[in-house]
Amino acid sequence: MTDRSALRRRLRDQRRALPAPARIAAAEGLAQQLFALPQWPASGYVAGYWAGDGEIGLHVFQMRLPPGAIYCLPVLHGDVLRFAPWRAGDALVTNRYGIPEPDVEPASALEARDMALVVTPLVGFDGRGNRLGMGGGWYDRTFAFRRGQSAPPMLVGAAFALQRVDALDAADWDVPLDAVCTEAGMILPPFPPDETR
Repeated sequence: MTDRSALRRRLRDQRRALPAPARIAAAEGLAQQLFALPQWPASGYVAGYWAGDGEIGLHVFQMRLPPGAIYCLPVLHGDVLRFAPWRAGDALVTNRYGIPEPDVEPASALEARDMALVVTPLVGFDGRGNRLGMGGGWYDRTFAFRRGQSAPPMLVGAAFALQRVDALDAADWDVPLDAVCTEAGMILPPFPPDETR
C-alpha cells in the first residue's frame, strides 16, 4: 500500500524544485500534447486550473485555444467544483485554499456536466492513468457521475513527466482519467503499464 502523504510531499518538492526555464519549456510541451489528444472537442467549455504550488502551467494552452473553445476555471461550490468562463484580465477572488478563482456567484457557475474537456491538476500519476491529487477529493466528488461510464467531459490529467510513479493504488472513490499529458508525451487507454506515446 502506497503512503500517499509521503508520496505527495516528495512529488510536490520535486516539481517545486524545477527551474524557471524548465517550467516555461514544459508549459509549451504540455500545450502541444493537449492539442494532440485524439478526442479533442471541436467546441464547447474547456476547463483548466490556476497553477500553483509548482504545478505545470496552462497559460500556453489557454492562449492557443481555438475560437470555438471557451476557457473556464474551477469555483468552489459546496463540496464540489463548478466552472466559470475566464479570460486574462477578468476579475479573480481567492478561495479558502488561497487559489484564485473567477469572481462570480458560485451557484451561477457551470456544472461539471457542461464541460467538454477538463484538464485536471495532479500530484502524481502512473502508467494506468491513476491520479494522485492533493487529498481533498474535489475532482473525485465533482466527477463521481463519470465512474463506470465514459460520458463527457473528457478528463485529462496534466503534470510534469517527473511526477510519474511506478504504480498508484486506486481508491474506491477515485474517478479514472481518460488521458494524462505531460511536456514529454501522453498516456491514453488502455493505459499500458510501461508505455507512453
